Amino acid sequence: MPAMSEKKIRPEDDGRDFANAAWSIPSYLLSGMILYGGAGWLLSKWTGVVAFTPIGLILGVALAIYLVYRKYGR
Repeated sequence: MPAMSEKKIRPEDDGRDFANAAWSIPSYLLSGMILYGGAGWLLSKWTGVVAFTPIGLILGVALAIYLVYRKYGR
């Protein structure tokens, strides 16, 4: 019988997977909104077209949801 220090911890037995997902999903969503919303805001300031800011926000959220699906949805 292996010693406690030699025992391998499986991800199913470890409670950190849920905690990692619980922190990374909102992080993906916020960073997508900030990154693409900020790019849309800069583009709208540069061109004078106000529609780029909401387009950037929606695009950022959509891409973040896709990344979350790819990482945790399978």
